[in-house]
Amino acid sequence: MTRQEGEKVLGKSVRMERIMDRGTGRAVIVPMDHGITMGPIEGLVDMRSTIDKVAQGGATAIVLHKGIIPYSHRSFGRDIGLIVHLSASTKFSKRTDQKILVTTVEEALKIGADAVSIHVNIGNDYENEMLEDFGDISRRCNEWGMPLLVMIYPRGKDMKDAYDPDALKVCARVGTELGADIIKTSYTGDIDTFREVVRGAQAPVVIAGGPKMDSDEKLLQMVRDSIDAGGKGVSIGRNIFQHRNVIGITKAVSGIVLEDMEVEEAMQLLK
Repeated sequence: MTRQEGEKVLGKSVRMERIMDRGTGRAVIVPMDHGITMGPIEGLVDMRSTIDKVAQGGATAIVLHKGIIPYSHRSFGRDIGLIVHLSASTKFSKRTDQKILVTTVEEALKIGADAVSIHVNIGNDYENEMLEDFGDISRRCNEWGMPLLVMIYPRGKDMKDAYDPDALKVCARVGTELGADIIKTSYTGDIDTFREVVRGAQAPVVIAGGPKMDSDEKLLQMVRDSIDAGGKGVSIGRNIFQHRNVIGITKAVSGIVLEDMEVEEAMQLLK
């Protein structure tokens, strides 16, 4: 290994420790990139306040788009890792399954990112373009020693079940095959099938939170089950930043992921 190659490997390792807990190798990521898709929804208006709350709650990283960072950066409070999202689409798009690149790895570096993320949907007419972008971003991340999180899902007119274990196994493995350092995908719904997703992926897998849930206990049980199946954490947005008690729910999720709490113990943190 040349000195330059060694520096890239070290750079990625240093940055990975900024977005994951070094003791457990797990992550509590709170994506807040929804504004570009949905607009200024609840929880994403006063960005500094929301970010401060999830940081207080123990989250290891947040996901933001480049333009909102100047309105989100805090010069106070607990530090938190920054993942800059490179992909985008809006709710008005006629190509609902397509994500395009709107930011480069180099831009993210200049902004101060600890990692970058991209969104890929497989099983639709735009899969080829998104996979090509994925490969290119992965190459550039390796050049700069930048960790890459891929958010990857089975979405398209022929994909009938977004939680199908076989489809999610393909998603997770695609993420690894193209060089992602962390893979975000949906939870299958049970421990045994999700264990297969994790085992087949090789790279660390974190679960998405999905649409807003009506029960804290159901959310925390999903998190607990994913960890028991070998998952490496969560990437939960609306179920955290739109919660009535943002600090409390972040503490509860972090307690399970980073401290191996059981659901009953974590629920106490919401009281």
